[in-house]
Amino acid sequence: QVQLLESGGGSVQEGGSLRLSCAASGSIRSSTMGWFRQAPGKQRELVARITRDGSTNYDDSVKGRFTISRDSAKNTVYLQMNSLKPEDTAVYYCNAQSSLTMRYYLPWGQGTQVTVSS
Repeated sequence: QVQLLESGGGSVQEGGSLRLSCAASGSIRSSTMGWFRQAPGKQRELVARITRDGSTNYDDSVKGRFTISRDSAKNTVYLQMNSLKPEDTAVYYCNAQSSLTMRYYLPWGQGTQVTVSS
């Protein structure tokens, strides 16, 4: 089964930028991919998704600040995060969406911590 490895998190000041990467151990080129985040005490939420043909969607909370992209040749998905806010602080995860069930179905990785200070 494909495994996911997120990286690129860190601690930044408000207004800063980070670029997250999600590397898959197998091919994900035919899958819609999503970036999620989970803040302490809150449920995991989808913040951005990208289809296999590159169409993107964003949660309103990150629209205009975050950009999701993918490199199918490298089986990697990216999340460029600009103008970061303290409320963006969370552990960030990626996952693949099944075209049959519409569920995100791969085992969750360890995620990457993003901390934004004011």
